[in-house]
Amino acid sequence: MSISAQEDTTSVKEETKYTSSFFETTRIVLGQSIENPEHGKLIFLIQHHFGRVNTGIYEFFGLDQATIRLGLEYGINKWLAVGLGRSSYRKTYDGFVKAKILRQSKGARNMPLSVSYFGSIAINTLKWENEELENYFSSRMAYTHQLLIARKFSPSLTFQLTPTLVHKNLVRTIEDKNDIFATGVGGRVRLSKKLSLNAEYFYVFPNQIVSRDYDNSFSISLDIDTGGHVFQLFFTNSNPIIESGFITETTGKWTSGDIYFGFNISRAFTLVYPNDVW
Repeated sequence: MSISAQEDTTSVKEETKYTSSFFETTRIVLGQSIENPEHGKLIFLIQHHFGRVNTGIYEFFGLDQATIRLGLEYGINKWLAVGLGRSSYRKTYDGFVKAKILRQSKGARNMPLSVSYFGSIAINTLKWENEELENYFSSRMAYTHQLLIARKFSPSLTFQLTPTLVHKNLVRTIEDKNDIFATGVGGRVRLSKKLSLNAEYFYVFPNQIVSRDYDNSFSISLDIDTGGHVFQLFFTNSNPIIESGFITETTGKWTSGDIYFGFNISRAFTLVYPNDVW
């Protein structure tokens, strides 16, 4: 009689662990973060800027003035989100799509960073300055394309790079470019379980905006997560709120005290309870 034994070659398949919670919400400060609304969740976003701090006591250091945007963002699935908004700046309506391309992960699939695409369209609805001219509806429109490239180095530190193209159908002078290239850098430092410090800077490459006194946008915020809401209290030199505005139309200078205090409030509502499927 002979007895043989077969070696058990069954092995446990290694899982892929995806990185999450790069930022507290879908904005770093003014600019888009790598985060999407969760699948089936609707985010109601209030973005509010007061006036410039250096206007003095007569304007109560900017609190007598305001620029506001109201927006809705919805997670269609785990990789695609859409949004709509209306801003008081130039009475602008905007819509966008945001899609995940890569997700930072480790384990069976090792990916060092996350990448998303963001695309938006903005429509300025101000009355024409000169209605006697032949004004085209297409002249009201501006488009923004961005790649959001982010890496979470630790639970406390996230960094994001944002290459950007803004196209405007109508510009002020023939010297101004219709296509404006810029790049943004931003990040988050987690101070505690409920508090984070965020900062972002958008650099517009030279010789594209020449018709007025332009400055690059720089913003810094304190994020407070209360569980149901996320509050962002920030200072910025940008008055516009949408991408085609604050990236290409910022005129405030930090060195001159042209600083706007503002806040973002985001509230998430669950509309659909999806299955846990990618």
